[in-house]
Amino acid sequence: MSAIERHCPALLISAPSSGQGKTTVTAALARHHRNAGKKVRVFKCGPDFLDPMILARASGHPVYQLDLWMVGEDNCDALLYDAAGQADLIIVEGVMGLFDGEPSAADLAQRFNIPVLAVINAQAMAQTFPAIAFGLSRWRPELPWAGVLANRVAGEGHANLLKDSLPPDMPWFGALYRGEDVELPSRHLGLVQASELADLDQRLNRAAELLSAQKIAASPPVVAFTRPGADFAPWKGRLFGTRVAVARDDAFSFIYQANLDLLNVMGAELVFFSPVNDPFLPESDALYLPGGYPELHLERLSRNFGVLEGVRAHHKAGKPILGECGGMLYLLEELAYQGRSAPLAGILPGKAALTGGLRGLGLMGADLPEGRLRGHSFHHSSLDMRVKSVVKAERLDKRRRESEDVFQVGRCTASYLHFYFPSNPEAAARLFSRG
Repeated sequence: MSAIERHCPALLISAPSSGQGKTTVTAALARHHRNAGKKVRVFKCGPDFLDPMILARASGHPVYQLDLWMVGEDNCDALLYDAAGQADLIIVEGVMGLFDGEPSAADLAQRFNIPVLAVINAQAMAQTFPAIAFGLSRWRPELPWAGVLANRVAGEGHANLLKDSLPPDMPWFGALYRGEDVELPSRHLGLVQASELADLDQRLNRAAELLSAQKIAASPPVVAFTRPGADFAPWKGRLFGTRVAVARDDAFSFIYQANLDLLNVMGAELVFFSPVNDPFLPESDALYLPGGYPELHLERLSRNFGVLEGVRAHHKAGKPILGECGGMLYLLEELAYQGRSAPLAGILPGKAALTGGLRGLGLMGADLPEGRLRGHSFHHSSLDMRVKSVVKAERLDKRRRESEDVFQVGRCTASYLHFYFPSNPEAAARLFSRG
């Protein structure tokens, strides 16, 4: 093995579109190989929080994001290189359809030479199946290709029909039969959170058994990952002695593991708490409120006066607060959902309401007073603020004009954006710094 390379079997799971079952198949493969005694590392292509929760449960390890723009090529390199030194298998779940977005899952697969396995929802489909598989595999000839897997198949006869219709040179990875015992339930914003699915492990094990029984979960080709250039050493100790309270429960769970890792590298002491369940806010120098589902826990959040008073006192003392999406909603005067409204922290002069559809989506960068940070937006609420934003984020996709505002009231910074801290560690350090 070369001194600058690490080798590990790897596969990128993609599809023609969202809703094909990528997460179910990725989780099933991860659980299958984990049950076989292998060390599996799973990544999620693009900005996402809900799928990684499922995939982390399936693999037994934290799931990190890979994105050539938000995460950056060097950081993606570092994450994959590190995983290749620890794992027997690397699996990457794609985002949307294989070629959707800029950058796309195909761009990532091609950059790191990771073979693509296409998952196609074959329900109510027969001879059209090979046409879709053929198009995906040939659209970009230089793309590394592994094969195709049929999802939501009716039975063995249906699976054989699909397999026999494929071109001779199209590798068949098999079929996953449809059934409520393996499907993952969804709601607004995506899949139901892993912590809310009491039977998740049974679903994962059942899906893994289906793959194992068909002998279709063999290890993919070995890929060489090169030594990266990314290094967070310059920021080691940057937040030494800073105690950061991080909200983490079913209402506030949309947080990148890479963000927590960077805060740890910078020397911050992280203390986790639940704004839903805990009686008070822990003593801290800074407060981090990530996104999530505050609307689903609105009544309990509104009545937890101990934590709300602690947040207000924290802000009044001039200590830093970062609120992202759902965290920002918690900092407002009022939040409305399904005909109900309730008062919240009141640090930000404004209110919000959950709407019936998507109101914000996309990769964006924001030039904060502390420095430029990259991230993404994905929300179903509308905002009515009585304070001007300090900056408006810039969309990566210049064809779309709508963007997101960033607000600052004292040391409180809030936005619909979910920031990716490693995109600018110094800016992240300044957001939480006591000075």
